Amino acid sequence: MSYKQLIEGQRYQIEAYLREGLSYREIGKRLNVSHSTISREVRRNRVKESHYLPEVAHAKTLKRRYLAAKHRLCEMTIAFVEFCLAQKWSPEQIAGVGKRIGYAVSHEWVYRYVQQDKLQGGKLFKHLRRGRRKYRKGSHARRVLIPNRVGIEKRPAIVDKKRRFGDWEVDTVLGKQGTGAIVSLVERKSKLYLLRNVNAKSAVDVREAMIKMLWRYRRHVHTITADNGGEFCDHEQVAQALKTDIYFANPYASWERGLNENFNGLLRQYIKKGTDLRTVTDDQLKQIERALNLRPRKCLGFKQPAVVFEEMRKAA
Repeated sequence: MSYKQLIEGQRYQIEAYLREGLSYREIGKRLNVSHSTISREVRRNRVKESHYLPEVAHAKTLKRRYLAAKHRLCEMTIAFVEFCLAQKWSPEQIAGVGKRIGYAVSHEWVYRYVQQDKLQGGKLFKHLRRGRRKYRKGSHARRVLIPNRVGIEKRPAIVDKKRRFGDWEVDTVLGKQGTGAIVSLVERKSKLYLLRNVNAKSAVDVREAMIKMLWRYRRHVHTITADNGGEFCDHEQVAQALKTDIYFANPYASWERGLNENFNGLLRQYIKKGTDLRTVTDDQLKQIERALNLRPRKCLGFKQPAVVFEEMRKAA
């Protein structure tokens, strides 16, 4: 009779038959497996040299399978996966890049590896992105009327297709109870993400930050899409300085600037909600910006936004 791997239910049957005093050969017949399979199962998973517990046996088997799968991968692949996790890449990003450079793993394998590491007391799980709690401003927040606001419905249709290089989205990230702020910009086609500290979420500070952030790229700024926050009241000065057009999303329609919202969520992997942003230095913010722009993106064929942006800028 050929060797068969046992399933969890069969292990509980083995325990019951052993209690009845049946031999390994008789148990094997009843389960339609070799008696040597039963002997091996009991010998490998026996507790205190005498007792066979099915739940313990099943747990030991799963652990052996995990370790065997781990060691089937070369040490370089394991090192690659752990390095990418340390860079806060997602399992899908790790799998996509690994396939391209010869370290082939599936994103499911990466998730399992992280989970097993956590069960063994490891900390790899801390590098994975966690679910975000939804945040909604108070219903009594004062609405700000933005002068000469141009709605997103008037934005050129080409922007929606994300085929043109040079269309940007802008937003602000607030610190704990308004302590400091960060201005974030993202280019829609290349996914390049820019960050800059400001002292406060004021129209003047945000205006100056946007101009400084985009000045070196001003030839590649066709449009900017913002939300309806009062910090964007000086949009006309920004548009004039950068020779661009600025459009505003509909109120409470964050999906109309979905790319920027997504990147701000990634930013929270590095700067947690409730942080006093005045404690975040410019150097720290630059390091975070660099890390996110070197993180491969599935929508770019697992290329890095920084690389894609430079390619597009040189080709433009």
